[in-house]
Amino acid sequence: MKNFVFENKTKIYFGKGQIENLGKETARFGKKVLLVYGGGSIKKIGLYDEVIGRLNDFGLTVYELAGVEPNPRHTTVNKGAAICKKERIDVLLAVGGGSVIDATKAIAAAAKYEGTDCWDLVSGKASVKETLPIITVLTLSATGSEMDGGCVISNMDTNEKLGYFAPDNNPDVSFLDPTYTYSVSAYQTASGSADIMSHVFDVAYFTTSDQMDMLLRVQEEVLKTVVRFAPIAIKNPENYEARANLMWASSWALNGFIYDGLRQSAACHAMEHELSAFYDITHGHGLAILTPRWLRYVLDEKTAPRIKRFGVNVFGIDRTLSDSDGADASITALENFYFVTLGLKSRLSDLGIDDKNFKIMAEKACKVRGGSLQGFATLYPSDVEKIYRLCL
Repeated sequence: MKNFVFENKTKIYFGKGQIENLGKETARFGKKVLLVYGGGSIKKIGLYDEVIGRLNDFGLTVYELAGVEPNPRHTTVNKGAAICKKERIDVLLAVGGGSVIDATKAIAAAAKYEGTDCWDLVSGKASVKETLPIITVLTLSATGSEMDGGCVISNMDTNEKLGYFAPDNNPDVSFLDPTYTYSVSAYQTASGSADIMSHVFDVAYFTTSDQMDMLLRVQEEVLKTVVRFAPIAIKNPENYEARANLMWASSWALNGFIYDGLRQSAACHAMEHELSAFYDITHGHGLAILTPRWLRYVLDEKTAPRIKRFGVNVFGIDRTLSDSDGADASITALENFYFVTLGLKSRLSDLGIDDKNFKIMAEKACKVRGGSLQGFATLYPSDVEKIYRLCL
């Protein structure tokens, strides 16, 4: 494995009632706050009033940007950045799931950009040297955005969905109260759980590169946590233990720890970003459909041992099976978990998607990453198109 430097600046307040610390933490960064949230669910569960009350207690001036989309648009980011510049915002407060937090990260960078279009930053045409401070209050266990420095922004005008890492863009403080996820639907819980698992799979676990066995063991424990607790949370949405375990697994799946020293293309994420860019589907659901088909496509003598190890250590697959049979059984177990246990629809056609855009989607997925997806197996546009078709 490669040398690495691990640093994560995000301060976490985890558990019930930790929102009581929101006012004092926000006030550390200034007096003017931009509150960013989505479609209004935080008002239904009373979280909006709680947040406003905590900020008012410290005499903070609050501006708002509501309506962040599930796949956040660059146009929404531009609106937020314009407010920041006009009102001279000191700190951003994201209250919501990964999409809200991702949009807020992009706003934090765009607010420091002299131009008016954040897409210049996301597409790499321009850069900034600093960003505004960010605080988050998490309401959905899925993306891990509450404890990492990346974000994903969509440009629906050009059917592009790109990842963006701005300087020092980890949230400064994140509040993780599992009770705020009690109202998350069974579908979003299932999709979010698939997203957590895909972060482990895509970024770290399914690789041919050397890495610490200690980290592999941690990755497997994160996966086992999701497998155990996602069905419980779906059946009993107010099970605190289940919601807490999913929330913490989400954060640790993508905060940098489990993939130290490892760099590769996140193949399924690259492919799913194109699905979301063209069809605006739920990210985690797209990943759930893609991942088993991708694993079957890349299954060979080189990849089979790692796929079998996953099944043995996460699903309890018989370790005496051959590598090939064990890998096949492992993929089947994953399919059953996603599509039977969690109840997610198993095919792109179930989501109203046909093959008319597959060729251009495959080309774009690879073009952004130098012409191919490098990692567990090398995938070229023709390979990606075939995987899309396997998902129909």
